[in-house]
Amino acid sequence: MLKYFISAAAAAMIMTAVSCDKTGLGGGDNNPRKNIDLTTKSAEFVDLGNNFAFEFIDRISASTEKDFIISPLSMQFLLGMILDGAQGQTADEICNVLGYGAGEASEVNEYCLSMLKQLPNLDKKTKLMIANAIFVDDGWPLKKAYKDDMDKYYKATIDNLDFSNNAASLKAINGWCNKNTNGLIPKVLDEVSPDMLCYLLNALYFKSQWSEKFQKSATGEETFTDEAGNKGKVQMMKQMGNFKYGSNDTYQMVRMFYGNGAFSMWVFLPNEGYKVEDVIKRLKKGGLEKVTYYHSEVDLWIPKFETKFRIKLNDLLSEMGMPSAFDGSVADFSPMSEYALCLSFVQQDAIIKVDEEGTEAAAVSSAGMIKNTSLGPSEHEIFHADHPFLYVITEASTGAVLFAGRYSGK
Repeated sequence: MLKYFISAAAAAMIMTAVSCDKTGLGGGDNNPRKNIDLTTKSAEFVDLGNNFAFEFIDRISASTEKDFIISPLSMQFLLGMILDGAQGQTADEICNVLGYGAGEASEVNEYCLSMLKQLPNLDKKTKLMIANAIFVDDGWPLKKAYKDDMDKYYKATIDNLDFSNNAASLKAINGWCNKNTNGLIPKVLDEVSPDMLCYLLNALYFKSQWSEKFQKSATGEETFTDEAGNKGKVQMMKQMGNFKYGSNDTYQMVRMFYGNGAFSMWVFLPNEGYKVEDVIKRLKKGGLEKVTYYHSEVDLWIPKFETKFRIKLNDLLSEMGMPSAFDGSVADFSPMSEYALCLSFVQQDAIIKVDEEGTEAAAVSSAGMIKNTSLGPSEHEIFHADHPFLYVITEASTGAVLFAGRYSGK
């Protein structure tokens, strides 16, 4: 059933591509169609982000034979938060994995902020929530500039917890995930480690109604053949309607809209002799903007399904080009905290439910940052100016130095 879940991941989560298409669906006067307003630079990041998305999808598909659901957009938010706390080679590698140019962390922040503010407000019939959080081990602080960026660009909740209290920390972190996925993902961690400096999380929740719903009475059991030729039975939703449809030598495609048309699901069905991996490779070359289609009457069948998926992404992200982030001997996360060593793990938990009414999906992307215990905080600070010292007097808003001097007791 993998062929259906690829299209769900590519459409339900890669929402930025959808907003650029003129669908003609307005949703009525009370629910007008809206487009995302982006700066020129952020608009470039949409295409670059979709390149990352299909590379991400391709590698996930190659890594598992199971059905899967992922959120490239959620991973972009998480990597954006991690990128803001990195510098040097570590930051350049993360930028390259995301598809952006080196040194563009601030532009990535602006892009994420635009998406965070606008995506949830495009369709009154669509509930879309994006939330970010960082849970920090108490006594091992993040730097103020990093916290300010997380608040400004990611609206991130930053909470201090006692990681030595495993039960209380798990309750707080998993409780946040449960709340921000409307109960779809109640747990992402099995334990909290005192070796961690912090846990970074993004949660993405999506629920919307089909513009053209399926009649439950039309749903029935039908045969489904997997890529190995094995046959089984599934509950198949059915309707005859006008949809956007396209085909080529590799696949057939139908596009189903939600609500006022701000969001849609694209379903790519491989032709005989082709597999889902062939569809992905074709989409990697041109993206969704190269998919051609037209309005047509379609006798549409699509399974009613639910998929849950969890994957650890250390190796995959390293292979994509950011190995330094996981290597304590070379990683540089000093902008995040003087106690940040390297990433311990990056993982994603996701779920999707598709039925006659519409689609509900959620994802939580999470990462653990290992602390550098060799730089452990002291119980108290001591400042004894008992030998020569330098002093400066500055202006606060600009940092301009008004006076500077040395005192040596003479």
